[in-house]
Amino acid sequence: MKFIDENAVRGLLEMKDLIPAMATALKDLSSGKAVQPVRTIVPVPDHKGFLGSMPAYNGALGAKLVTFYPHNEGIHTHHGVIVLFRPETGEPIAVIDGRLITEMRTAAVSAAATDILARPDASVLAILGSGVQAGSHLESIGLVRELTDVRVWSPRNASAFAASHPNVRVAETAQDAVQGADMIVVATSSETPVLLGDWLSSGSHVNAIGANRPTWRELDDEALAVSKIFVESREAAMSESGDIIAAGRIDAEIGEIVDGKMPGRQNVDEITLFKSLGAAVEDVAAADLVLKRFLQNNGC
Repeated sequence: MKFIDENAVRGLLEMKDLIPAMATALKDLSSGKAVQPVRTIVPVPDHKGFLGSMPAYNGALGAKLVTFYPHNEGIHTHHGVIVLFRPETGEPIAVIDGRLITEMRTAAVSAAATDILARPDASVLAILGSGVQAGSHLESIGLVRELTDVRVWSPRNASAFAASHPNVRVAETAQDAVQGADMIVVATSSETPVLLGDWLSSGSHVNAIGANRPTWRELDDEALAVSKIFVESREAAMSESGDIIAAGRIDAEIGEIVDGKMPGRQNVDEITLFKSLGAAVEDVAAADLVLKRFLQNNGC
Protein backbone atom coordinates (compact mmCIF):
# COMPACT_ATOMS: atom_id res chain seq x y z
CA MET A 1 0.00 0.00 0.00
CA LYS A 2 1.34 3.41 -1.01
CA PHE A 3 1.49 6.44 1.27
CA ILE A 4 1.57 9.82 -0.45
CA ASP A 5 2.14 12.84 1.79
CA GLU A 6 1.26 16.48 1.17
CA ASN A 7 4.62 17.42 -0.31
CA ALA A 8 4.29 14.62 -2.85
CA VAL A 9 0.70 15.63 -3.65
CA ARG A 10 1.91 19.17 -4.33
CA GLY A 11 4.25 17.90 -7.01
CA LEU A 12 1.71 15.56 -8.60
CA LEU A 13 -1.50 17.59 -8.79
CA GLU A 14 -1.97 20.56 -11.14
CA MET A 15 -4.95 22.88 -11.10
CA LYS A 16 -5.23 23.00 -14.89
CA ASP A 17 -5.84 19.25 -14.95
CA LEU A 18 -8.00 19.18 -11.85
CA ILE A 19 -10.65 21.60 -13.16
CA PRO A 20 -11.88 19.36 -16.02
CA ALA A 21 -11.58 16.28 -13.77
CA MET A 22 -13.94 17.92 -11.27
CA ALA A 23 -16.43 18.81 -14.01
CA THR A 24 -16.48 15.16 -15.10
CA ALA A 25 -16.88 13.93 -11.52
CA LEU A 26 -19.88 16.20 -10.98
CA LYS A 27 -21.44 15.11 -14.27
CA ASP A 28 -21.11 11.48 -13.16
CA LEU A 29 -22.62 12.33 -9.76
CA SER A 30 -25.66 14.02 -11.30
CA SER A 31 -26.18 11.28 -13.89
CA GLY A 32 -26.14 8.52 -11.27
CA LYS A 33 -22.97 6.92 -12.61
CA ALA A 34 -21.17 7.75 -9.37
CA VAL A 35 -22.30 6.36 -6.02
CA GLN A 36 -22.05 8.77 -3.08
CA PRO A 37 -24.05 9.00 0.15
CA VAL A 38 -24.41 12.24 2.05
CA ARG A 39 -21.41 12.66 4.33
CA THR A 40 -21.62 11.61 7.96
CA ILE A 41 -20.60 14.36 10.40
CA VAL A 42 -19.46 13.70 13.96
CA PRO A 43 -19.32 16.85 16.12
CA VAL A 44 -16.41 17.25 18.54
CA PRO A 45 -18.08 19.74 20.90
CA ASP A 46 -15.28 19.81 23.49
CA HIS A 47 -12.95 21.31 20.88
CA LYS A 48 -15.46 23.02 18.55
CA GLY A 49 -14.61 20.76 15.63
CA PHE A 50 -16.13 18.20 13.30
CA LEU A 51 -15.08 14.87 11.76
CA GLY A 52 -16.57 13.93 8.41
CA SER A 53 -16.69 10.59 6.60
CA MET A 54 -17.03 10.81 2.80
CA PRO A 55 -17.04 7.58 0.73
CA ALA A 56 -17.65 7.36 -3.02
CA TYR A 57 -17.31 5.05 -6.02
CA ASN A 58 -16.90 6.27 -9.57
CA GLY A 59 -14.55 3.83 -11.23
CA ALA A 60 -12.16 4.66 -8.40
CA LEU A 61 -13.24 3.52 -4.93
CA GLY A 62 -12.32 5.44 -1.82
CA ALA A 63 -13.22 7.53 1.19
CA LYS A 64 -12.02 10.71 2.82
CA LEU A 65 -11.86 11.27 6.54
CA VAL A 66 -11.72 15.02 7.10
CA THR A 67 -11.66 17.25 10.16
CA PHE A 68 -12.89 20.83 10.25
CA TYR A 69 -11.85 23.02 13.18
CA PRO A 70 -12.97 26.52 12.14
CA HIS A 71 -11.41 28.25 15.15
CA ASN A 72 -7.87 26.93 14.60
CA GLU A 73 -5.20 29.62 14.68
CA GLY A 74 -1.71 29.07 13.32
CA ILE A 75 -2.62 25.72 11.77
CA HIS A 76 -5.01 24.77 8.97
CA THR A 77 -8.71 24.48 9.72
CA HIS A 78 -9.06 21.36 7.53
CA HIS A 79 -7.05 18.13 7.75
CA GLY A 80 -7.72 14.75 6.22
CA VAL A 81 -6.66 11.54 4.56
CA ILE A 82 -8.07 9.78 1.52
CA VAL A 83 -7.91 6.00 1.30
CA LEU A 84 -8.21 4.36 -2.12
CA PHE A 85 -9.21 0.71 -2.58
CA ARG A 86 -8.88 -1.66 -5.51
CA PRO A 87 -12.45 -1.75 -6.89
CA GLU A 88 -12.15 -5.34 -8.08
CA THR A 89 -11.10 -6.84 -4.73
CA GLY A 90 -11.61 -4.20 -2.05
CA GLU A 91 -7.91 -4.17 -1.11
CA PRO A 92 -6.55 -0.85 0.19
CA ILE A 93 -3.99 0.45 -2.28
CA ALA A 94 -3.11 3.97 -1.12
CA VAL A 95 -3.37 6.43 1.74
CA ILE A 96 -3.06 10.00 0.48
CA ASP A 97 -2.86 13.18 2.53
CA GLY A 98 -6.14 14.99 1.96
CA ARG A 99 -5.52 18.53 3.16
CA LEU A 100 -4.04 19.92 -0.04
CA ILE A 101 -6.40 17.86 -2.18
CA THR A 102 -9.34 19.42 -0.30
CA GLU A 103 -7.89 22.89 -0.80
CA MET A 104 -7.26 22.40 -4.52
CA ARG A 105 -10.36 20.47 -5.49
CA THR A 106 -12.62 23.03 -3.79
CA ALA A 107 -11.12 25.78 -5.92
CA ALA A 108 -11.15 23.59 -9.03
CA VAL A 109 -14.87 22.92 -8.61
CA SER A 110 -15.55 26.64 -8.22
CA ALA A 111 -13.54 27.28 -11.39
CA ALA A 112 -15.53 24.65 -13.28
CA ALA A 113 -18.74 26.31 -12.09
CA THR A 114 -17.40 29.76 -12.96
CA ASP A 115 -16.43 28.61 -16.43
CA ILE A 116 -19.98 27.57 -17.27
CA LEU A 117 -21.92 30.18 -15.26
CA ALA A 118 -19.97 33.46 -15.31
CA ARG A 119 -20.31 35.78 -18.29
CA PRO A 120 -17.60 35.10 -20.89
CA ASP A 121 -16.30 38.67 -20.47
CA ALA A 122 -16.20 38.55 -16.65
CA SER A 123 -12.86 39.94 -15.48
CA VAL A 124 -13.29 41.63 -12.07
CA LEU A 125 -12.93 39.29 -9.09
CA ALA A 126 -13.80 40.02 -5.45
CA ILE A 127 -12.58 37.67 -2.74
CA LEU A 128 -14.06 37.79 0.76
CA GLY A 129 -11.50 36.04 2.93
CA SER A 130 -7.73 35.74 2.97
CA GLY A 131 -7.00 32.11 3.86
CA VAL A 132 -5.88 29.14 1.78
CA GLN A 133 -9.12 29.08 -0.20
CA ALA A 134 -8.67 32.71 -1.19
CA GLY A 135 -5.30 31.82 -2.71
CA SER A 136 -6.44 28.64 -4.41
CA HIS A 137 -9.50 30.35 -5.88
CA LEU A 138 -7.38 33.20 -7.19
CA GLU A 139 -5.30 30.61 -9.04
CA SER A 140 -8.18 28.48 -10.33
CA ILE A 141 -10.48 31.28 -11.50
CA GLY A 142 -7.54 32.92 -13.23
CA LEU A 143 -7.33 29.79 -15.38
CA VAL A 144 -10.91 30.14 -16.69
CA ARG A 145 -11.23 33.95 -16.94
CA GLU A 146 -8.75 36.71 -17.72
CA LEU A 147 -8.62 38.81 -14.55
CA THR A 148 -8.11 42.56 -14.91
CA ASP A 149 -8.96 43.59 -11.34
CA VAL A 150 -8.84 41.56 -8.11
CA ARG A 151 -10.04 42.97 -4.79
CA VAL A 152 -9.73 41.21 -1.43
CA TRP A 153 -11.46 41.94 1.84
CA SER A 154 -11.00 40.11 5.11
CA PRO A 155 -11.43 41.04 8.78
CA ARG A 156 -7.81 39.87 9.17
CA ASN A 157 -4.79 39.47 6.92
CA ALA A 158 -6.15 41.08 3.74
CA SER A 159 -3.08 43.30 3.48
CA ALA A 160 -0.72 40.34 3.85
CA PHE A 161 -2.66 38.40 1.24
CA ALA A 162 -2.53 41.28 -1.24
CA ALA A 163 1.18 41.80 -0.60
CA SER A 164 1.90 38.16 -1.43
CA HIS A 165 -0.21 38.09 -4.60
CA PRO A 166 0.69 40.52 -7.41
CA ASN A 167 -2.09 42.68 -8.81
CA VAL A 168 -4.42 42.10 -5.85
CA ARG A 169 -5.65 45.20 -4.00
CA VAL A 170 -7.21 45.53 -0.57
CA ALA A 171 -10.83 46.73 -0.22
CA GLU A 172 -11.75 48.64 2.91
CA THR A 173 -15.05 46.79 3.33
CA ALA A 174 -16.75 43.71 1.95
CA GLN A 175 -19.19 46.00 0.15
CA ASP A 176 -16.33 47.89 -1.51
CA ALA A 177 -14.88 44.59 -2.74
CA VAL A 178 -18.13 43.26 -4.14
CA GLN A 179 -19.72 46.30 -5.79
CA GLY A 180 -18.98 46.28 -9.51
CA ALA A 181 -17.37 42.82 -9.43
CA ASP A 182 -18.25 40.26 -12.09
CA MET A 183 -17.24 37.30 -9.92
CA ILE A 184 -17.31 36.95 -6.14
CA VAL A 185 -15.74 34.27 -3.95
CA VAL A 186 -17.01 33.99 -0.37
CA ALA A 187 -14.26 32.12 1.47
CA THR A 188 -14.63 32.99 5.15
CA SER A 189 -15.37 30.96 8.27
CA SER A 190 -18.27 33.21 9.24
CA GLU A 191 -21.45 31.62 10.58
CA THR A 192 -23.55 34.69 9.71
CA PRO A 193 -24.02 36.47 6.36
CA VAL A 194 -21.05 38.39 4.98
CA LEU A 195 -22.42 38.90 1.45
CA LEU A 196 -25.54 41.02 0.93
CA GLY A 197 -27.67 40.82 -2.17
CA ASP A 198 -27.93 44.61 -2.41
CA TRP A 199 -24.22 44.71 -3.29
CA LEU A 200 -24.43 42.35 -6.28
CA SER A 201 -24.20 43.74 -9.79
CA SER A 202 -26.42 42.57 -12.62
CA GLY A 203 -24.86 39.60 -14.39
CA SER A 204 -22.44 38.69 -11.60
CA HIS A 205 -21.50 35.19 -10.48
CA VAL A 206 -20.93 34.08 -6.87
CA ASN A 207 -18.97 31.10 -5.57
CA ALA A 208 -19.95 30.55 -1.91
CA ILE A 209 -17.80 27.91 -0.24
CA GLY A 210 -18.26 28.37 3.52
CA ALA A 211 -21.19 27.93 5.94
CA ASN A 212 -21.29 24.16 5.59
CA ARG A 213 -23.62 23.45 8.51
CA PRO A 214 -27.44 23.60 8.51
CA THR A 215 -27.51 26.50 10.98
CA TRP A 216 -24.73 28.58 9.38
CA ARG A 217 -25.21 31.31 6.78
CA GLU A 218 -22.79 33.33 4.63
CA LEU A 219 -25.40 34.91 2.31
CA ASP A 220 -28.33 37.09 3.27
CA ASP A 221 -31.90 36.47 2.13
CA GLU A 222 -31.66 39.07 -0.64
CA ALA A 223 -28.56 37.42 -2.15
CA LEU A 224 -30.45 34.14 -2.31
CA ALA A 225 -33.62 35.74 -3.66
CA VAL A 226 -31.94 37.51 -6.59
CA SER A 227 -29.74 34.56 -7.62
CA LYS A 228 -30.18 31.51 -9.77
CA ILE A 229 -28.87 28.76 -7.46
CA PHE A 230 -26.61 25.85 -8.41
CA VAL A 231 -25.09 23.12 -6.22
CA GLU A 232 -23.04 19.93 -6.46
CA SER A 233 -25.76 17.72 -4.99
CA ARG A 234 -29.37 18.59 -4.23
CA GLU A 235 -29.57 16.01 -1.46
CA ALA A 236 -26.42 17.21 0.28
CA ALA A 237 -27.18 20.92 -0.09
CA MET A 238 -30.69 20.61 1.29
CA SER A 239 -29.42 18.78 4.37
CA GLU A 240 -26.09 20.55 5.02
CA SER A 241 -26.28 24.17 3.83
CA GLY A 242 -28.02 26.78 5.95
CA ASP A 243 -28.14 29.07 2.93
CA ILE A 244 -29.84 26.53 0.67
CA ILE A 245 -32.25 25.50 3.42
CA ALA A 246 -33.15 29.17 3.83
CA ALA A 247 -33.58 29.63 0.08
CA GLY A 248 -35.80 26.55 -0.16
CA ARG A 249 -34.90 25.97 -3.80
CA ILE A 250 -32.18 24.76 -6.16
CA ASP A 251 -32.23 25.53 -9.87
CA ALA A 252 -29.80 22.81 -10.99
CA GLU A 253 -26.75 20.75 -10.13
CA ILE A 254 -23.51 21.72 -11.83
CA GLY A 255 -23.22 18.19 -13.21
CA GLU A 256 -26.59 18.56 -14.94
CA ILE A 257 -25.30 21.62 -16.77
CA VAL A 258 -22.05 19.88 -17.74
CA ASP A 259 -24.16 16.99 -19.05
CA GLY A 260 -26.42 19.33 -21.04
CA LYS A 261 -29.55 18.27 -19.14
CA MET A 262 -30.25 21.62 -17.49
CA PRO A 263 -29.54 25.21 -18.53
CA GLY A 264 -26.98 27.37 -16.78
CA ARG A 265 -26.82 31.12 -17.32
CA GLN A 266 -29.51 32.11 -19.84
CA ASN A 267 -28.83 35.83 -20.22
CA VAL A 268 -26.20 38.42 -19.38
CA ASP A 269 -28.25 40.00 -16.58
CA GLU A 270 -28.83 36.91 -14.44
CA ILE A 271 -27.03 36.65 -11.12
CA THR A 272 -25.76 33.10 -10.68
CA LEU A 273 -24.76 31.48 -7.40
CA PHE A 274 -22.80 28.27 -6.92
CA LYS A 275 -23.09 27.00 -3.35
CA SER A 276 -20.20 24.59 -2.77
CA LEU A 277 -20.13 22.03 0.02
CA GLY A 278 -17.56 19.58 -1.30
CA ALA A 279 -18.37 16.09 -2.52
CA ALA A 280 -16.68 12.74 -1.98
CA VAL A 281 -16.56 12.06 -5.73
CA GLU A 282 -14.34 15.13 -6.07
CA ASP A 283 -11.90 13.86 -3.46
CA VAL A 284 -11.76 10.33 -4.84
CA ALA A 285 -11.30 11.57 -8.42
CA ALA A 286 -8.51 13.92 -7.34
CA ALA A 287 -6.82 11.23 -5.25
CA ASP A 288 -7.05 8.77 -8.14
CA LEU A 289 -5.35 11.35 -10.38
CA VAL A 290 -2.58 11.74 -7.79
CA LEU A 291 -2.08 7.98 -7.45
CA LYS A 292 -1.92 7.40 -11.19
CA ARG A 293 0.75 10.07 -11.59
CA PHE A 294 2.66 8.75 -8.58
CA LEU A 295 2.74 5.25 -10.10
CA GLN A 296 3.66 6.60 -13.52
CA ASN A 297 6.51 8.67 -12.11
CA ASN A 298 7.81 5.70 -10.17
CA GLY A 299 7.61 3.24 -13.06
CA CYS A 300 4.87 1.17 -11.45
